[in-house]
Amino acid sequence: MKDRLRSNLSDLMMIPGLSGHEDRVRRWIAERLRVDGIGCRSDRIGNLIASFEGDTALPSVMVFAHMDQLGFIVRKVEENGLIRVERLGGVPERALASQAVLLCGRNGCDVPGVLYNKSHHATSPEEKYTVLKAADLRIDTGHSSKSEVEAAGITIGTPVVYRPNVFELAGNRIAGTSVDDRAGCAVLMEIASALKDRKTGPTVHLVFSVQEEFNLRGAVVAAQTLKPDIAIQIDLMLATDTPEMADRGDMRLGGGPGLSLYSFHGRGTLNGVIPHPSAVRLLEETSVTAGVLLQRSAQVGVLTDLSYVQLIGEGVVSVDVGFPMRYSHSSLEVCDLGDLEGLARLLIAALARIGGDFELGRDGEGA
Repeated sequence: MKDRLRSNLSDLMMIPGLSGHEDRVRRWIAERLRVDGIGCRSDRIGNLIASFEGDTALPSVMVFAHMDQLGFIVRKVEENGLIRVERLGGVPERALASQAVLLCGRNGCDVPGVLYNKSHHATSPEEKYTVLKAADLRIDTGHSSKSEVEAAGITIGTPVVYRPNVFELAGNRIAGTSVDDRAGCAVLMEIASALKDRKTGPTVHLVFSVQEEFNLRGAVVAAQTLKPDIAIQIDLMLATDTPEMADRGDMRLGGGPGLSLYSFHGRGTLNGVIPHPSAVRLLEETSVTAGVLLQRSAQVGVLTDLSYVQLIGEGVVSVDVGFPMRYSHSSLEVCDLGDLEGLARLLIAALARIGGDFELGRDGEGA
């Protein structure tokens, strides 16, 4: 399993897929699922859904991870060929200067570029400690004029992402772009492989969702259609095993998958998830029986689209699970393949444990 996770994650991290422009990622996953004998479908917004029908007397489950990544949208091409952009998603401005980017032009014509940084020799003492706002940055593609840039397929509205990159670190660790949440997508693919030959169990819908980085949109559309009883979101968990994160919690790379007991954004979007006790109990008990270490997280500043999925219909039994990750939203994020393998095994085992006695209510009244 670990080798498949490594291969699929590495391939996924090299595919650009800005929010609202996930088509290449979706098509790649759909083809891999097809080769594995798994059917899937897309909805109008771009979600990819693989459904595994089961016992209709059991609660139905939606397990999902987002395909999209954050980045930029071109807002102006200047006469000298330099390009101005707007941020799309929570791009950290202090980590942008001199980063390599990829502009995804018309007809699949990708153009490399660099977010320019003022030459050190011309930087005043005051400027050395100043972080430029994204709106003040420019991208240099090497072209010398607006007409050259447009001839290369770059216009207003062109999506821009960090230049796709992936490489291995020591100890089964992977570094590169869009670990958030291509790692979750790789785990979903492992779950799909496990479900295709099962004989019993609940109906399970695996959703590779879109536009999570753009105000948490895609998974809600899928949930409105699928109407699951239970929703499980797969995303990053903030690793707290580096010095600047040590007081934020107790989540370390290589320590196993994570379970969120509390999340709240608290910055503009006043939303979050307090998981349903039945879902928490399912995962905690499964971690023991399956022999998978399970870490716990409670964070402010974190938000997933589960916060909206949980409100669909009469309410959905919801829980966030994930993998520890360092350096979130930067051009080089880091995760551990062992944590991804543990997460896949945990979820496969947990889905198999969902039976008729699973409590959807809070006081024993059931659904």
